[in-house]
Amino acid sequence: MHRRRRTALLLSAVIAAAPLLAACGSDAHPGAAAVVGGQRITVAQLEGRVKEVRAAQRAAVTDDAQYAQAVAQTGTLTRDTLHSMVLDRVLQRAADDAGITVTPHEVQEMRAGLEQQAGGAEGLQKAWLQQYGIPPQRLDENLRLQLEAQKLATQLGTNTSQPAFWNALSKASGTLGVDLNPRYGSWDARKVARVDAKTPWVREISTAGTRQTT
Repeated sequence: MHRRRRTALLLSAVIAAAPLLAACGSDAHPGAAAVVGGQRITVAQLEGRVKEVRAAQRAAVTDDAQYAQAVAQTGTLTRDTLHSMVLDRVLQRAADDAGITVTPHEVQEMRAGLEQQAGGAEGLQKAWLQQYGIPPQRLDENLRLQLEAQKLATQLGTNTSQPAFWNALSKASGTLGVDLNPRYGSWDARKVARVDAKTPWVREISTAGTRQTT
């Protein structure tokens, strides 16, 4: 469970706050929050993902005060979400390059084990939403990515917190090419992370000892 939690944290990095912007500031890619491997992540797609999390948070609490607290605790949600959407594509490319596949059966096996530990499906959904900002409808997708990350690390003879794993992601990031809307910062392929335009690189360390990015 500890390793799985570390991998989930990998895919839910902590990023600096910013408001959700309705329009793109990049003339090269109008309407895009980011372009990864020539494919756009539109502002509308980003906004939709953020709304999914907010809707799940709203459904999970019983009163306005609790919801307001949940929103306050995830004030960086827009940039967190964009970072995760880009990182997901980078991880997918690294897994594809390594010939790694994950079957639906493997995802369901992992989910069943986690549900047992969390006291049921609802407990797992609530835990993933609170800890990692993953809404229920994205849970299987997130678990598939976790399995890909674990398999990639195993193939490299390492784990997801070690340089060899991150070097593979860095290589995939450079191959893809990541172009962020400047309003959301920039992408550092070497560090595999979104970087704020006017702030220095900061590495954050989680309580679980996982490499975190800002």
